[in-house]
Amino acid sequence: MKRFNQETYESLLMAVDQIRSNKTRSFLTALGVIIGIVSITMMGTAISGIDAGFEKSLSMLGYDVVYVQKGSWGTMGQWWRYRNRPDLKTEYAEQINRIIADNPDSALETVIPQMSNYRASASYKDRNLQQVFALGTNADYLRTASGDLSEGRFFLPHESESGAMVCIIGDDIAAGLFPNESALGKEIKLKNRKFRVIGVFKKQGKFLGLFSFDNQIIIPLTAFKKVYGSSKSATLRIKIDETVNVEDAKEEIRGIMRRIRRLSPDKQDDFAINEQKAFKSQLDPIKNGIAVAGIFITGMSLFVGAIGIMNITFVSVKERTREIGLRKALGARRRTILLQFLIESVTICLLGGIVGLVTAISITFGIEQVLPEFPIRFSFLLVLISLFVSVLTGIFSGLAPAITASRLDPADSLRYE
Repeated sequence: MKRFNQETYESLLMAVDQIRSNKTRSFLTALGVIIGIVSITMMGTAISGIDAGFEKSLSMLGYDVVYVQKGSWGTMGQWWRYRNRPDLKTEYAEQINRIIADNPDSALETVIPQMSNYRASASYKDRNLQQVFALGTNADYLRTASGDLSEGRFFLPHESESGAMVCIIGDDIAAGLFPNESALGKEIKLKNRKFRVIGVFKKQGKFLGLFSFDNQIIIPLTAFKKVYGSSKSATLRIKIDETVNVEDAKEEIRGIMRRIRRLSPDKQDDFAINEQKAFKSQLDPIKNGIAVAGIFITGMSLFVGAIGIMNITFVSVKERTREIGLRKALGARRRTILLQFLIESVTICLLGGIVGLVTAISITFGIEQVLPEFPIRFSFLLVLISLFVSVLTGIFSGLAPAITASRLDPADSLRYE
């Protein structure tokens, strides 16, 4: 064992000496490995970032909240499937809450109605914002929604019931209309109606990189109907008991909704019950596509790199044939020669892997600076996988040349020109 360790150490020193003597050739040899490690690292980072961003977005929706709406999230963009369905009414929330109160074993806790306008405008003095998300709801909204207030408060039950002209605004709205002052107590205009700002949400970010929760203005539902009308279909946010299975809760909701809508057993549901699973099912193919593309690019890069290293190692064996013959004549074992060239190949790949990791870390750092909202997840496990792949590539590409070198005949090698 001691002799094997000594041989390994000497082979490592010889490998480092060879790499130093042929820096340019060694770098070009390792280039395929560098590209492959950058690919596999960036792929892992991208998938981890997507997962982190997706989980953050789902937490905004609420893990224990389902949404009863006219259309299904699973058929986004296919409006013709549900265009003829009757609208949902905000009054359904009161009816469902009464049913919940009468059933102590209900899996549901509370129902919050809401109506929305995605193309509202808001103004304050000479400042004007377009494409604002206006949302009308009641005083219990925060029971089913994430997000904390950085300033002020949410509206109270009596303000909700009376339709008081008050609002809570998102961080982007506050920055756009009140860049150098507090928004509290100021009056903004929504469709020429004045609303007093009583609260400001902390910055929450975007949902799946598309819709920003910081671009919303929340007002009492009664006030919303006064300003934007009551012809829009409502959404019912239903908070379920955390200890109850979501599917059981959905079945209870389905039964209640069919009862309220007076649907006979032979009729299909004319409403949709949405939850986070719909978004997850749409995101998984994207993640799988990134993974497949990343594995293909990585595999091709590493394969090309391995062939390049194998070729250069064969050339190195030819160049050092007399040296190999001399070492064998002096008593070097086949194992010693094999170990020498195999360690040289692994060392080149490992150095290439380290360079690839440094490059990938630099790229991810740059992305984080340019796109701070994109979550970067560079895990220690990813580093270990990259180094393991580098070593494996070195073994694969160096084994055949090393075996060839170890089998050379000493006498023929010494006569080689």
